Amino acid sequence: MDKYSFLNTAHTSFFSELYDKYLVNPDSVEPSWRAFFQGFDFGVETSLDELNFDENRTTVMVNGTKSEMPQSLQKEFQVIRLIDGYRGRGHLFTKTNPVRERRNYEPSLDINNFGLENSDLETVFNAGDIIGIGPSPLKDIIKHLQNIYCDAIGVEYMFIRKPERVKWIQDWINVNDNHPDFGPERKKHILKKLNQAISFETFLHTKYVGQKRFSLEGNESLIPGLDVIVERAAEMGVKQFVMGMAHRGRLNVLTNIFGKSAKDIFSEFDGKDYEQEIFDGDVKYHLGWTSDRKSDNGNKIKMNIAPNPSHLETVGAVVEGIARAKQDADYKDDFSKVLPIVVHGDAAVAGQGLIYELVQMAGLDGYKTGGTIHIVVNNQIGFTTNYLDARTSTYCTDVAKVTLSPVLHVNADDAEAVVHASLFALEYRMRFASDVFIDLLGYRKYGHNEGDEPRFTQPKLYKAIAKHKNPRDIYAERLIQEGIIDDTYVAQLEKQYKDSLEEKLEDSRKEDKTVITPFMADEWKGFESVREWEMMDAVDTTYDKDKLTKIAKVITELPKSKKFLRKVEKLVKDRYNMYFNADNLDWAMGELLAYGTLLEEGYGVRISGQDVERGTFSHRHAVMKVEESEEEIVLLNHLSEKQAKFQIYNSLLSEYGVVGFDYGYAMASPNTLTIWEAQFGDFSNGAQIMIDQYISAAEDKWKLQNGLVMLLPHGYEGQGAEHSSARMERYLQLCAKDNMYIADVTTPAQMFHILRRQMKANFRKPLIIFTPKSLLRHPKAVSKISDLTEGSFKEVIDDAAVEVKNVKSLVFCTGKFYYDLLAEREKLERNDVALVRVEQLFPLPDEQIKELIAKYKNVDDLVWAQEEPRNMGAWSHLLMHFSDVHKFRVASRRFYAAPAAGSAVRSKMRHQQVIDYVFDKSKNNMFKPKK
Repeated sequence: MDKYSFLNTAHTSFFSELYDKYLVNPDSVEPSWRAFFQGFDFGVETSLDELNFDENRTTVMVNGTKSEMPQSLQKEFQVIRLIDGYRGRGHLFTKTNPVRERRNYEPSLDINNFGLENSDLETVFNAGDIIGIGPSPLKDIIKHLQNIYCDAIGVEYMFIRKPERVKWIQDWINVNDNHPDFGPERKKHILKKLNQAISFETFLHTKYVGQKRFSLEGNESLIPGLDVIVERAAEMGVKQFVMGMAHRGRLNVLTNIFGKSAKDIFSEFDGKDYEQEIFDGDVKYHLGWTSDRKSDNGNKIKMNIAPNPSHLETVGAVVEGIARAKQDADYKDDFSKVLPIVVHGDAAVAGQGLIYELVQMAGLDGYKTGGTIHIVVNNQIGFTTNYLDARTSTYCTDVAKVTLSPVLHVNADDAEAVVHASLFALEYRMRFASDVFIDLLGYRKYGHNEGDEPRFTQPKLYKAIAKHKNPRDIYAERLIQEGIIDDTYVAQLEKQYKDSLEEKLEDSRKEDKTVITPFMADEWKGFESVREWEMMDAVDTTYDKDKLTKIAKVITELPKSKKFLRKVEKLVKDRYNMYFNADNLDWAMGELLAYGTLLEEGYGVRISGQDVERGTFSHRHAVMKVEESEEEIVLLNHLSEKQAKFQIYNSLLSEYGVVGFDYGYAMASPNTLTIWEAQFGDFSNGAQIMIDQYISAAEDKWKLQNGLVMLLPHGYEGQGAEHSSARMERYLQLCAKDNMYIADVTTPAQMFHILRRQMKANFRKPLIIFTPKSLLRHPKAVSKISDLTEGSFKEVIDDAAVEVKNVKSLVFCTGKFYYDLLAEREKLERNDVALVRVEQLFPLPDEQIKELIAKYKNVDDLVWAQEEPRNMGAWSHLLMHFSDVHKFRVASRRFYAAPAAGSAVRSKMRHQQVIDYVFDKSKNNMFKPKK
């Protein structure tokens, strides 16, 4: 008896469902079926000449044994393979490119490639059930597949490994052959949004000839696509939208989606001065915007578009941080209420490594936002570079496959297809809390900017673009043919919209100044903008001792019912003793108590970075693991019922993306102490764009305050060029006026107070702290409880161990180097040398420094001492910011390209040379090496 005779009575859809599961995950199907499908695949991929056919039967290999299968069933499987071919490769054969011929891909979807022939076209196959049309002739199945997969939308999803998501996608796109079925009013609305997009660009092109605006022309269907996302999302319960996008089309989106008045945009085009002297501003297509508006159905929604620099993809990380902060603060982790949307350029999404970092962050506990809708405004060209020179991957969106996110490639000329794809993206995100990508394939009507000549590099392409109709006119012709509008409808729409723009233009030219609306003003109510001298005002950071003791008790006692590693138990016991018995607090205690006091006062605390939960140097241990279960115990979340939330997350091995995320988080949550800690200080190099474009300059450019704290471990301990220096010279070079704080603190109490100052002040500035490594356990780097409860942050710490009248050498230094100098002074018994610590490097406390110089009247030797080479560290900063710097001699390493020597012996020798010169000016080590 034929061992596969049972197959004759089974239904094709049953086979298909099993086969789909097998294709996604072979191990998910029962072993005998897995063996059958393996044999089937082998059989259909084997040359027909190698198989033995008779009139009604075909041969298939199963576990190396030839078996027979009914030919009709063989044909059904071949149709199933054809269907899977369209599902997996149909996107390669779409009509998605409005101005170029598609590349040829092999093998094609020709039926001959699936063992089918023209004679099969009239044959009815049960496989039609799989795509929702029931048993159908092969020709109808093919037509249905071409409509779904090979028209104006190409869908990539078969790489997704979750069957329920694959099934949902297939069910969604099978409806109406993956084509929209909009009514007349919806179609008119789409046309209205298209007209707004096109008329806005042509108006600017006429009124501001030659000015850069980074026109959306060629991708105007982005506007109806975004519009339907906002409207439908509001109906689904979304309360806030956080969007990031670079230049292309930004002004159009601001006006026609976010509701920014065209009057304000015209004012920015006219180049008027700003109303505030403190604010330098930025070009119009970099500015952010926040608005409260109502959807067409009356739903209240808040719209945020984040400001961004010319580093195109940087804003994506910031957007995710803003969205997460809003989700945490406003909706108690209900990610469905805040929707992040990131609009990319095709060259940037393929070429910028930050995108890979972002998609890897998308599902991580510390950084997930419940899914992001990514829309690529695909111009098929980057600046002047053709797409074939801009990437190796087939699509610019192939990074989406890293996280198994579906991708829809859409012809930007087909406005209804764009709206349809946008609805898919929204519904997928809302259902699965996952990323989804739309590749909006259009073109760029002009060059990179409106003054550029694209024909220099793409003459053939731009010849085609010059003859190409815009999406509005293409869609209008379609609606005229459908009888929905008449020939005059578009002209009336255009006139009405342009008349309103003329009115706004006239209004804007009546005003002398440009007014910049603050971004996220509601979140920043009550905070003041301050100048440099106001940053130096004292802030009360004291804390009641009894309350501090209660916090200390909680964070120095482990749950007795749980078993921890002995080292962890000892560490916690030592913390208990240092507070309750010795009154000698180390660095970790000072830091943890700062967090605890802020939590009790209602300020949230968020820390992220590589290894932050225990700390790179195992000093923090904010999260402790139960030995057997690895349950996480976070004592700082057990202080009291009314405390704020303490969040700490080990990050992925990223600096750029994570710093951008945390910066965005701090931007949206000014009452949360948001900290990014580098594993080693020089790791921040990987986030240099964020530091240059946001952290150091955002308040000046975009009127944005931000309280992000960066902890950068710094210190020369003979560990080589890497990880010795946090490159403080780079941060100090960026300091100007009132843009940020820079500190290199030396005691736990100083750390306690500077962290508290960050929240207790009524303004926010980024804070860069060069934190210690060896000092974390240094026996002299300790503080008393009273230093925390009664003290305050000191920008400069005077030397209390010397008699002022005996001091001949006054040495200023910063950070860990102080303790090295202190040890040498004790060794030499030099009571004529005073060691003064400059704890805050910017704003530089120059008046306090001058007062100390005046205090030590008998000094005849002023010294600046640093462990870094002369061309690094803080010396160049002093040259720029301290007028009396000419009085100092400098003790430092020589000028070097690398921060430190690789040899521990050489490093120690150089370090000692600097120390020697501090105490003996005759031992100058700055002579040039011999040739």
